Amino acid sequence: MSPAAATSSPFAAAISACGMMSLDYAKALLEPIPVAVFAHLAHPQVNHPAFCTGHLAIYLNRVLDLVGRKDLALALPFDEATFKAGSPCVEQDGRYPAKSVLLGYFLPHSVTVLEAMAEVPAERLAAPNPMEGRMKEMFPTVGAATNFLLNNHVMMHLGQVSAWRRVMGLGSAF
Repeated sequence: MSPAAATSSPFAAAISACGMMSLDYAKALLEPIPVAVFAHLAHPQVNHPAFCTGHLAIYLNRVLDLVGRKDLALALPFDEATFKAGSPCVEQDGRYPAKSVLLGYFLPHSVTVLEAMAEVPAERLAAPNPMEGRMKEMFPTVGAATNFLLNNHVMMHLGQVSAWRRVMGLGSAF
């Protein structure tokens, strides 16, 4: 057992385990989608999988920073501005990376983040959330913020992908 595991929090382990379940759902939803439609805007009010995947990916390094594991961060292989909160989701016009680039970053890096999360000490989770604004107001501790980013936030956007799949006639993942 590593020294970190000896002092890790049961809450950290729970965040990680639930996040792994969310990641399995992401794989089931995203992997079967044909490349040709991954960034197709099927309806103006439904974000497409390319946007959702890129958006979720930009938060992985932020979680690592929050939990003190910036050493595991990976450079994004695309422009973060394309996927930040408030950026428009549009029909593919050349701004979105290929499905292979998005999933090739998001899926394995999520595993790295979730594995690191499992070993976060309780003191780190109890620390004040250093983010500013609404994120700090809603999630005052590192634990609350990381739980949201690795679980609720992921499932919110996977719900968008699920709706997109239905609009596209691809049905549910299960």
